[in-house]
Amino acid sequence: MSISVFLDDYRTCPHGHVLAENIDDCFDLLKKFHIEHLSLDHDLVSKTRNGLMLVHLMVKHQLFAERITIHSANSVGSKAMYKYLKQAQQDLKMPSCIKVILRPLPLA
Repeated sequence: MSISVFLDDYRTCPHGHVLAENIDDCFDLLKKFHIEHLSLDHDLVSKTRNGLMLVHLMVKHQLFAERITIHSANSVGSKAMYKYLKQAQQDLKMPSCIKVILRPLPLA
């Protein structure tokens, strides 16, 4: 079964996505399901267990989605996540066929 996941602890989850409010829930979904689309926020309630930590875990454990969108409005955090994933593709630590998109969403 294929699902789409929306990692965010503030915004409303889009229709057709499963909400993960923290990186642990999101990581569990990555382990258990085939993820078609993964939409990631950077800033979560925990300042240290954020979206950047999740992308590090994803590369380390080779758990990916077919398509990854970074929707964080935090320009520094979202760019760090994007650069990390693109570097992982260049270093052959992540399949190059995975589409990585940087598309910030407003908070309201």
